Amino acid sequence: MDVSQYLEIFIDESNEHLQSLSDQLMVLEKEPDNSDTINEIFRAAHSLKGMAGTMGYKRMQNLTHDMENVFSEVRSGNIKVNSEMCDVLFQCLDALENYVSNIQANQDEGTEDNEPIIKALNSFINGQAAPSPDKQEAVKETSSTTDVPEKTSVAENDISLADFEKNAVNEALKKGLNVYKLDVTIDENCILKAARAFLVFKNLEGHCDVIKTDPSTQDIEDEKFEFEFKMVVISEESVKAITDIIKNVSEIKDAVGVAITTPFAEEAESKAEVKDDDKGQEKKPEEKKAVPAAQQSKKAPATGGTKAVSHTVRVDIDKLDVLMNLVSELIIAKNGLVSASVTADGETSTNNQNFTEQIEYLERVTTNLHESVMKVRMMPLEGAISKFPRMIRDLNKKLNKKMELYITGEETELDRTVLDEIGDPIMHLLRNSADHGLESAEVRAERGKPEVGSIFLNAFQEGNNVVIEVGDDGNGIDVEKVKAKAVEKGAITQEQADAMSEKEAVDLLFRPSFSTAEKITDVSGRGVGLDVVKSKIEALGGDVEVKTTYGEGSTFSIRLPLTLAIIQALMVKLGDEKYAISLGTIETIEDVPISEIKYVHAKEVIHLRGSVIPLVRLREVLDVPGEPEQSETEVVVIVRKGDRLAGLVVDSLIGQMEIVIKSLGKYININRMISGATILGDGSVALIIDANTLV
Repeated sequence: MDVSQYLEIFIDESNEHLQSLSDQLMVLEKEPDNSDTINEIFRAAHSLKGMAGTMGYKRMQNLTHDMENVFSEVRSGNIKVNSEMCDVLFQCLDALENYVSNIQANQDEGTEDNEPIIKALNSFINGQAAPSPDKQEAVKETSSTTDVPEKTSVAENDISLADFEKNAVNEALKKGLNVYKLDVTIDENCILKAARAFLVFKNLEGHCDVIKTDPSTQDIEDEKFEFEFKMVVISEESVKAITDIIKNVSEIKDAVGVAITTPFAEEAESKAEVKDDDKGQEKKPEEKKAVPAAQQSKKAPATGGTKAVSHTVRVDIDKLDVLMNLVSELIIAKNGLVSASVTADGETSTNNQNFTEQIEYLERVTTNLHESVMKVRMMPLEGAISKFPRMIRDLNKKLNKKMELYITGEETELDRTVLDEIGDPIMHLLRNSADHGLESAEVRAERGKPEVGSIFLNAFQEGNNVVIEVGDDGNGIDVEKVKAKAVEKGAITQEQADAMSEKEAVDLLFRPSFSTAEKITDVSGRGVGLDVVKSKIEALGGDVEVKTTYGEGSTFSIRLPLTLAIIQALMVKLGDEKYAISLGTIETIEDVPISEIKYVHAKEVIHLRGSVIPLVRLREVLDVPGEPEQSETEVVVIVRKGDRLAGLVVDSLIGQMEIVIKSLGKYININRMISGATILGDGSVALIIDANTLV
């Protein structure tokens, strides 16, 4: 069977199960007796085993099979979970993640058998006492199934029937129908027992009615049985005909039928009532089983137990990108129509009122369409940060520091494109907090802090931005140490260091190859760090800031735009050229009299509502040809980056517009203050100013 078509589903679902395993193992380590968690881990391992088996990934299947065995023993109370077992289980998780990443890279799981991990898993089972008596009985039963005689009495029948089931048997015998007890044994090398059992039931449809299964149909469906299950059926056909049908299913080792010929003793209840009950109960298990098992055997990798009907659909991100591009083109076309409907003097043409109304309607529809596509692309931050509790747990042991990660706002949504890129910067900041931020246990004790250090990851929406904060209650940044390191490396002079504010000194940390680590570790401190974090976040149109108090802790704040494709912008004019500034960065717009422009250190500033704001003359920065018209006032667009403000001096304002950001690509080596371009309604191109870089 060609399973390559299911590869994407397999990878997506495997990652979901692995994340579930990671989350549940974190809980299990703290609550070793939590039965819900134990069941969840068993189910996830079981699902991964079935999926890997279906896809033919034997090594992954073997490892998950051994994990499942361990948790089967844990569930039955034969083994207790301890910290040693949790360590091995986390190793299993890493091994499974490696298998999945190999499969994603080259459709092959690799050659690593992970024998030490499998041995460690088996040692937990082997270290236990012999199986309990009922288990030994089950083993004995399995080994002797093929030798069951062809005739038996009801007394010897080892499958217990409820009253209504006994009545159904009695009714069938009265009508001259055959009643058989069937023992079905599945091959021990079978990967998907539930799927094989389903095919048995499917093939028997129309040949007999199933009165009872042992274990129950639900347990069979969930693979909660060894390699044997029993059935009581009513049929007009011979026992050989029925067993032959069962044996025709591949991987069925044997099927033995036993005729039940003696009616059960009559019960006091009304037979009619029992019969109705029987009819109601008889078919349901089969109907319930048909859908999931069919999916397991034919449609997709098995996922273990049944799930409720899902109202979601997996969509490739590339398809959403195409959809977003089409919406972008539609908005450009709409802007063109709006532009065409405006006369030369800037007034809307009244010649065709209907045309104007249709334009307004189109504007509403395109805006709604854009919002809908954006919502489809938005995903909770949880997907990018769910692996971090596990990472902090590992750092706990590696750094020999006690620490706890507290996450809030994981439901905050970001565009999928941003989400895919943000994981690495957040990971580095967290590792930075664990390694540099938190002090040693001795220092924490001296400072009267709790023994367990706290690391925080908070996310929330603020206007058109998402803010992600990573902080700790650790040492904070030693500004003097940072300055000394910068002077030592020759990045700044001693005079510059003495004149630096605390904020400017902290910003030194974001310079390339800057690290204050005493010794290089594999956790952080290789010098490839905060500069990479900063450049990656700025590439996404965001910025990063630091607040720190020495001895108390630090907080890194990442501010990101909600979307990267379509934004609301203020259009401005510089000479004959048009430029766009994102509304998300604009604080206010002022008409400033020239007489109010002052000079500080030979730089122009204005004093506005208690703040001194430096001015940036965009004509000069962007080298716009021509001279500005003389006027008594300047139009100043005040933009904000974190807690810093700057005033951008422009010639005039055009107005607000919904614009589509088009990348300039790598062919145009342009100054970083230009973040892209947009096509205006009249077909001309306007450059988009990156206010963050200017500030």
